[in-house]
Amino acid sequence: MLSRCTFDRQRGFTLLELLVALAVLGFLVVGLTQGVRAGLTMWGAQTRRVGETGELDAGARVLRTLLSGISEPAPGTAGRGAGGALKLEGRSDSLTFVGDLPTGLGTTRRANITLELVDDRLVLRWTPHRHELTTAPEPKPVETELIRGVVQVEFAYWGAPAADQSAGWQTQWASLALPELIRVRLAFAKDDRRRWPDLITAPRR
Repeated sequence: MLSRCTFDRQRGFTLLELLVALAVLGFLVVGLTQGVRAGLTMWGAQTRRVGETGELDAGARVLRTLLSGISEPAPGTAGRGAGGALKLEGRSDSLTFVGDLPTGLGTTRRANITLELVDDRLVLRWTPHRHELTTAPEPKPVETELIRGVVQVEFAYWGAPAADQSAGWQTQWASLALPELIRVRLAFAKDDRRRWPDLITAPRR
């Protein structure tokens, strides 16, 4: 009889053993939870980083395509399009020109394009370019956001605006001739980790 009771008692767990097992299990669950949480946080940060970098890359490709697509005006147009607008009018904070706008279908369309900063966003505004003079009202510009979170944009133009001037970086450009190079410089907030190397491209001449 005593041997059977002793055998039954040895097959079970004491209260202390159960408490220790529960404590160990609790530590394991906490460790797993913290690990999963840290993994999700790192994954989310990496996803945001990739998204931000992708936005910059896409914006840089669009800008390079647009700026390198600017061409000299056709002979006899005196550098002016419909309505007498200059072919290219550059300032330090905005750039307006006539260029080819990709349609996304493998083709382009001629458009009056403006690049400028609006509410911490680098935006592209465009309207269809009219090759003939008309009294019809201008259509409402279409606005497309290129890059968000921009606190400053700076355009610069390399060349000699006049024959008696030496070539160099200019903060404004209103010459009938196109500049040799166009530089786009962006600045972000201090706590923004994104970096934008100067984009320099040459219009078609």
